[in-house]
Amino acid sequence: MVVPAILLVDKPGGLTSHDVVARTRRAFGTRKVGHAGTLDPMATGLLVLGIEGATRLLTYIVGADKTYEATIRLGASTTTDDAEGEVVAAADASMVAGVDDAAVATGVAALTGAISQVPSSVSAIKVDGRRAYDRVRAGEDVFLAAREVVVSRFDVLEIRRDEGILDLDVVVDCSSGTYIRSLARDLGTALGVGGYLTALRRTRVGPFSVGDAVGVDDLEGAATLTPAEAAASVLVPLPVTAAEARDLRHGKRLGGQAERLTAPLAAAIDEDGELVGIVEKRGADLKSAMNMPEVIR
Repeated sequence: MVVPAILLVDKPGGLTSHDVVARTRRAFGTRKVGHAGTLDPMATGLLVLGIEGATRLLTYIVGADKTYEATIRLGASTTTDDAEGEVVAAADASMVAGVDDAAVATGVAALTGAISQVPSSVSAIKVDGRRAYDRVRAGEDVFLAAREVVVSRFDVLEIRRDEGILDLDVVVDCSSGTYIRSLARDLGTALGVGGYLTALRRTRVGPFSVGDAVGVDDLEGAATLTPAEAAASVLVPLPVTAAEARDLRHGKRLGGQAERLTAPLAAAIDEDGELVGIVEKRGADLKSAMNMPEVIR
């Protein structure tokens, strides 16, 4: 029997997120594996995977804030806003040399905070039921609507200059749905020289760190988080009695218990340390927003 769990994986470059899911399915002997947010093949870093019933938790993880480390190259633009695309424009070396550190700082500051961002046309966003990148690869012109995102930190760690090229090593804390490729593109546009991403690594998803992740070659017998451990990291934990756990699992409300919640959602954990499910307020009561499969002892 495969135990429900959350697995943290450090994805290497060159693999798709689906490749990592496929390897995890083989390693754990189950088809029921999902992830809380994809990474491009070029990108490395943290993938949060759900195994068996823990896939139900991914809904509550996918919207978490994230941290990325990246390298932005200023001086050219590509078809994909990253190094995997073709260069479509390049600035003169003199123009790139004219972008001083103060201009970089001003451009970065303008892309920090609550901003409106147009995702890259090769993103996984669906347009009329099909992924944007599939439409682009089919030769279609794709125009995506701007979306509001929050970049809470956009720090330049190092600036490296070469003839006609200006590389920035950066770290970004951002809301879910933020595209770092788009930040690179928009920074380059604002500075008048073009920009694209040459490296990207996701180091954090909500409370989960890539430092706790396993490599794709170490999936067999890898340490995992229980659903209760993972849920209590993402949401406020709410201890429940055996009777309350039984009622929640049977779809019953906990009458007059809404005041026990200090947040919109909580992780209901029973006396055995098992995750019963996610609960929410409904009037004066508590009710299940999601139930976990019951552990058979």
